[in-house]
Amino acid sequence: MPEPSRGATKAYIAVDLGAESGRVIVGHHDGITLQLEPLHRFEHRPLPLPTGLHWNLTGLWSGILEGLRKASHWSQEKSVPLMSLGVDAWGVDFGLIGSGGELLGLPHCYRDSAHDAAFDRLMQNPGKEVIYEATGIQLLGLNTLFQIAARHDSAPQLLEQAESLLLMPDLFHYFFTGNRTVEETIASTSQMTDARNGAWATELLEQLGLPTHILPPQIPSGSVVGELLPALAEFTGLPATLQVVAPAAHDTASAVAAVPVTTDVGWCYLSSGTWSLMGVELDAPIISDAARDAPLTNERGVEGKVRLLKNIIGLWLVQQCRADLADNGSDFSYAELTAEAEAAPPLKTILDPDHPPFMLPGAMLEKIAAYASQTGQPIPATAGEAVRSCLETLALTYRRTLASLESVTGDTYEVLHIVGGGSRNELLCQMTADALDRVVIAGPDEATAAGNILTQALGSGDVANLAQIRQVVSASWSPIRYTPGKSKGWDDAYGRFLTLRGESP
Repeated sequence: MPEPSRGATKAYIAVDLGAESGRVIVGHHDGITLQLEPLHRFEHRPLPLPTGLHWNLTGLWSGILEGLRKASHWSQEKSVPLMSLGVDAWGVDFGLIGSGGELLGLPHCYRDSAHDAAFDRLMQNPGKEVIYEATGIQLLGLNTLFQIAARHDSAPQLLEQAESLLLMPDLFHYFFTGNRTVEETIASTSQMTDARNGAWATELLEQLGLPTHILPPQIPSGSVVGELLPALAEFTGLPATLQVVAPAAHDTASAVAAVPVTTDVGWCYLSSGTWSLMGVELDAPIISDAARDAPLTNERGVEGKVRLLKNIIGLWLVQQCRADLADNGSDFSYAELTAEAEAAPPLKTILDPDHPPFMLPGAMLEKIAAYASQTGQPIPATAGEAVRSCLETLALTYRRTLASLESVTGDTYEVLHIVGGGSRNELLCQMTADALDRVVIAGPDEATAAGNILTQALGSGDVANLAQIRQVVSASWSPIRYTPGKSKGWDDAYGRFLTLRGESP
């Protein structure tokens, strides 16, 4: 591959939507390095309604438009042209579009417990083996497949009226352009695609009695969706000719594209945020009993790669501890909570991250205390002790996941790359290196935004391929290296962790 050369600076807009907040970021790329300019951040939360837990879509849209106005101002002030705009977001959630182009209700949140009954029903018939064989996706009740089955059971008229199903990034691309497409990395989170070829798994859906006519055409990362609608160009001040380009629209796919790999040594990745997504990058899916039981998922990546990974509860545990403390009048920053955790005694109370109550919002400190009591462990006496339990539990979960990945693939992974917001947590990174007995390379924390922007640039030809995306990231950030062995006791703690889960040490 020829060495890239420095050229005129071009800018791209990334709309990066997480489960707690959204951001609008401009990235400017000169052919060698990428610089990010965060312009706008807004918080959002799902809201309870009579029909369940829904996303506040108008709040999200308002935050995005405010960010785009700031991007327009930035471009004019800096005299840097904006090339395109693209959205990445969390997986599985969706909106339904009717025949007149209208949105049919607010999208449900994946944490809505109303999906559980449909999941239980489909696990019985046709069964987990049939669904995993068809899709290669980890069987989780929050997946789009089970959400659609739940809507089919509770509100069949919505599906009858629907003309298109759009996952969250694609829904906003539709709002921008009026065009309905689904980008292939986000489509793969739905459990409604064939992991072997990425196409919609229509045979499975028909077997389940679910509609297939609502599934739009899929497009690869870097594809042009369309131009910004004139009314939006006028409202935001952006050029009417601005192209909307689908990045790697699943936030994890964008983050993995931006892992700064510089070695041929076997590596795995951890995209660390509200969720932890830990896995490896492959050329083809692994659909086997061992992969299903691990359980591992085969999601699509950039340039046809497969992301064999596991979905783990992630920093949600810490976020909910912080929210719980705030509700009770104790306002801690994440940095303060981490400092309190670092000062707390190690490996006293270990949690099972898959304990069902931990998945639901609210009263996390009470849930941790109840779990500790039920399992005969010390109840955390301080916020620091509770947060330390959460972080140590994550590190132990990563160790278990690494063992699964190595067992299923038959390979050894010497290096773990941690990207995303969790890469800033030095305590968690060192715990992970110690628990895994592996080198951890942390950063960039803005991997998702970088991957979003550089997959847009891939579509325009401003970067050549996935390898060059990673070359640009490596030239733009200086990751931090953590070596194992800073603290002891992890082997014993891992045995306790497996015992709590009912597994053999």
